[in-house]
Amino acid sequence: MGEQYAPMTMRTFGNSDEIFEYLLNFVNVEKGQKTEFKLDRMRSLCSALGNPESAYPTIHVAGSKGKGSVSTMTARILEASGRRVGLYTSPHLLRWKERISLAGTEMPEAILLRAMDELMPLVDGKGPADFVGDELPTYFELTTLLGFLAFRLAGCDAAVIETGLGGRLDSTNVVASAASVITPIELEHTEWLGDTIAKIAFEKAGIIKPGRPCIVSRQKPEARAVFRDTCAERGSPLREVESLVAVEELVIDRSGTRAGLRFLEGRPFAETLHVRTPLIGTVQAENMALALLAAAEIEPSLSPEAAAEGLARASLPARFEILKLAPPVVLDGAHTPNSVRLCLESFEALFPGPKALLFACAVDKHHEELAAILAKRFGSVIVTKPGTFKESAPDIVERSFRAAGAESRLIVDTAEAIRTARAEAAEAGIPLLVTGSFYLCAEAAALLAKA
Repeated sequence: MGEQYAPMTMRTFGNSDEIFEYLLNFVNVEKGQKTEFKLDRMRSLCSALGNPESAYPTIHVAGSKGKGSVSTMTARILEASGRRVGLYTSPHLLRWKERISLAGTEMPEAILLRAMDELMPLVDGKGPADFVGDELPTYFELTTLLGFLAFRLAGCDAAVIETGLGGRLDSTNVVASAASVITPIELEHTEWLGDTIAKIAFEKAGIIKPGRPCIVSRQKPEARAVFRDTCAERGSPLREVESLVAVEELVIDRSGTRAGLRFLEGRPFAETLHVRTPLIGTVQAENMALALLAAAEIEPSLSPEAAAEGLARASLPARFEILKLAPPVVLDGAHTPNSVRLCLESFEALFPGPKALLFACAVDKHHEELAAILAKRFGSVIVTKPGTFKESAPDIVERSFRAAGAESRLIVDTAEAIRTARAEAAEAGIPLLVTGSFYLCAEAAALLAKA
């Protein structure tokens, strides 16, 4: 009788949390782990899976700040137009599966598990030599592939894809987008993207596809020059929102942002469109304009009713999110100087008077400049770690706040800092702003939900 062998079995998963735990075994740049950015491995994996990224038209969004808001708005507008829309964003706040959704609505577990079943034969039991470049895929590459697969399995007829880091060599930049969108550029991730606005803009401009339109927000002159040159080289129509849309009747309150948007060339709407979004901040008016121009590239017959409905349904955690607590607690993942300024502007407009701050940031952020912006505007400042996911140096950050004139103190333990800041603000009857890091906001959201 011949020798018998047990059939080979492949790892299976019971839910998306198990998928996340598996993916964390791969190199994760978000945790500070190092890798070489390149697209050849991603292209090879996509090809092996039948190019799921090409199964639907895509809007591709890059930028330093605001790309999550613009991506969500665009997806919601397309959804309100009758499309089934995949939305890929990062980072997640509470659960990994937030990254892969249906226009912001949770992706069914069954689809994520089926997507993982498609992906596993490519990676399970494989070593570096089995992949292009002799390196294993990264956490972000595999998460991106899962998103592409899930959208195909869900029958999506459109997708909005947010870049993770940069653009030119970002894992998402395998899509043949119908249009690219670039939000404001700031100095960020300089160790990866370069130490000038022009260098960072060059990396973001990498998502611009030949012959396809690029829609850009108001930009610094150095960034604007890069985008104009890149579009000219690639024959891509450049659409600059500041010359295409006039914002009228801008109103910000605790329920969101309202504005009239007048399209100066009469497209996609000939009449001023009066819209609102639950997202709060002056920048959201321009974000709404960007999203409308982007959505119209996939849905040229976009109606005013669908546009307004989609924007009214666009919401995101930790983007000036006001928790239903008394006194109020605001979560905002702002971590660049301009985004922190905008956050502070909205906070002071909506909550005048005494206020408290809980702050943390990762080690690679411009903490001295951030401290200078915030220090003297709060009577109480607590500095902590942004959780354990990213490397931080809270003692150095706290010294920056004191040097900037704040009456600050350091509580290294994140959970203790959140509880203390909330309790002290509640006792004083003043609002609390939690900012500097999406990871800090995630910790605070989870902890305060139990309060």
